[in-house]
Amino acid sequence: MHVAADLVSQAEHDPLAASVLVTTSAELADAVDEELTARVAATKHTERIGEALRGRQSGTVLVSTVEDGLRVVDAYAAEHLEIQTADARAVAARVRNAGAVFVGPYAPVSLGDYCAGSNHVLPTGGYARHSSGLSVQSFLRGIHVIDYSEQALREVAGKVVALANAEDLPAHGEAVTARFPGGAE
Repeated sequence: MHVAADLVSQAEHDPLAASVLVTTSAELADAVDEELTARVAATKHTERIGEALRGRQSGTVLVSTVEDGLRVVDAYAAEHLEIQTADARAVAARVRNAGAVFVGPYAPVSLGDYCAGSNHVLPTGGYARHSSGLSVQSFLRGIHVIDYSEQALREVAGKVVALANAEDLPAHGEAVTARFPGGAE
């Protein structure tokens, strides 16, 4: 019931909204499908939600293991991801690509939308693979400052030269070795 309600709530956004269930349980998938039928028929925006749930962007992905499920959700990189499984916190801690992760049966996405204080401006379309939600950091400009001593540069010189040569950029390595005419360590 909770899973179906949450899928419907995401499908409510628009006909192209994605609602995806990833599960190891065919029984759960079937139960959710049955519950979806009843919920969609009873909701205010039946047509819009039904279209979204029937669209190519929505569906159920049946996986063999939670590990496989994690690979799927990390590849998908959802804007919102709910983890509703045994030991949900531990599973959620292993997610690497999602805009926001909602943990357990009492943390629906709607809670984040209206009350929990999580960011509501999140990466969509798989962009959670490389982007975070909008935050004050989005408006700050960072400057990286690199300050090495002679000894510190000597200690890493060989590593810099090896990497520069591996990239076929020997002048990058020479910019380091030129500072040590007698040779670096």
